[in-house]
Amino acid sequence: MEDGADPTGTLVLWDESLLAYDLGEHPLDPVRVELTIALARELGVLDRPGVRLSAPVAADDAALTRVHRADYLDAVRAAPHDPFFSGYGLGTADNPVFDGMHESSALVAGATLAAAEAVWRGRARRAVNVAGGLHHAMPGRAAGFCVYNDPAVAIARLLDLGAERVGYVDIDVHHGDGVQEIFYDDPRVLTVSLHETPLSLFPGTGFPDETGGPAAQGSAVNVPLPPGTGDAGWLRAFHAIVPSVLRAFRPQILITQCGADSHRLDPLADLRLSVDGQRAGQLALRALADELCDGRWVATGGGGYALVEVVPRAWTHLLATATGEPLDPATLTPPGWRKLARTRRADREVPLRMTDDADTGYEPWQPTGEPDAVDRAVMATRKAVFPLHGLDPHDPRD
Repeated sequence: MEDGADPTGTLVLWDESLLAYDLGEHPLDPVRVELTIALARELGVLDRPGVRLSAPVAADDAALTRVHRADYLDAVRAAPHDPFFSGYGLGTADNPVFDGMHESSALVAGATLAAAEAVWRGRARRAVNVAGGLHHAMPGRAAGFCVYNDPAVAIARLLDLGAERVGYVDIDVHHGDGVQEIFYDDPRVLTVSLHETPLSLFPGTGFPDETGGPAAQGSAVNVPLPPGTGDAGWLRAFHAIVPSVLRAFRPQILITQCGADSHRLDPLADLRLSVDGQRAGQLALRALADELCDGRWVATGGGGYALVEVVPRAWTHLLATATGEPLDPATLTPPGWRKLARTRRADREVPLRMTDDADTGYEPWQPTGEPDAVDRAVMATRKAVFPLHGLDPHDPRD
């Protein structure tokens, strides 16, 4: 076992060089990652027993070309040196070209890859890369603020290491389309995505009838939720679908994309979760990893554009959940962190506590009664995919 490895501990991939994934004047601002790590440090989350911080190294071309085309890598390298570059989804408002684009993108991918490999090889029980979760990148193009698809790169490495069943759960407000696309016809990978309906939000995919390719029917599970869905509806939908399909699939390791843009303050989407609801989702994912995968859990960040108000709190809760005891929601944010947040974004409201004072109770899904829009979304997903896993879409016990 390598020096510092702890098969019962948590590996956190972190180095300030991860902040170089910087698209400039753009919603995906690395300050959200900087403030997350600063908040977690000040609250002592990163100093807990069994927590090890490790600086990542960039994913090499062999790892990246497991999911991306070689000509696309060449384009990512070349684009910053060509003022007239176009194509491959680069040079757009969503994916502007920036200096060091290949190097910083490969570093993010390398961090998630190292997290997955450490957990799979038993060098850590859990691992986190809050800078990761770039789930929209496609094999041959950038999309949705994402250049290289770090969750997919990590999953491909797990398959190469012999994993037979990898579970991927995506709770970002946007559909995890890139990861789904890359593994759509691979029965070894189950992709589950809860997101705002593609009828109203990018990327326009993630309908219930997207259930996997011909060789992998049931390997894609999509739960498109109506705009305005809050904590109670989101948690009802999560618990009505995610535990059942994961238990049927029996993953050996769980990879999760934990975007914070489902929050009601997020400027780019229309779900209405609280930080408390997001924390409840994270705890549910940890419990499923403990139940089904002997605790093997790799968590990444993802979207989230309320840079000060939401993301640092949501992902500090994620880090706490992955490293041990969950933080008390009533915990105060430290004065030093508040000062740093004000210096980074003077125009944003700095939260005083780690909670939104939200009630995270919910009524479990039932097939009877008068369904609301969330219940109809749940039933559409259950009807589409549950029979493919030998489950009864009408039985709440499944």
